[in-house]
Amino acid sequence: MKNLLIISVIAFMLSSCGAYVGSPLTGFIYTDLKAPLAATSNPVGNKVGTAEATSILGIVATGDASIEAAAKKAGITRISHVDYEANSVLGVFAKFTVYVYGE
Repeated sequence: MKNLLIISVIAFMLSSCGAYVGSPLTGFIYTDLKAPLAATSNPVGNKVGTAEATSILGIVATGDASIEAAAKKAGITRISHVDYEANSVLGVFAKFTVYVYGE
């Protein structure tokens, strides 16, 4: 019984699904990257809006990381492009941030 418990705990820790952040690359221990998400034909503006969502142990996830929320925060009505940033540490904590650029 004790061995089964130990194996279960190890399997859970190695699964790294606790705080997975959707990104093109994922580090087992640490992830910190930025990448493009979308682009339009609108000219690049001088405003930047951000929105984020976080997850703890994959048990609780909260936030609004939508493009709409980020644009609204910065008063952007014409979006030029959208980038995102993904961070996670040991599958315990993860954060996903959207950056919206425009006028």
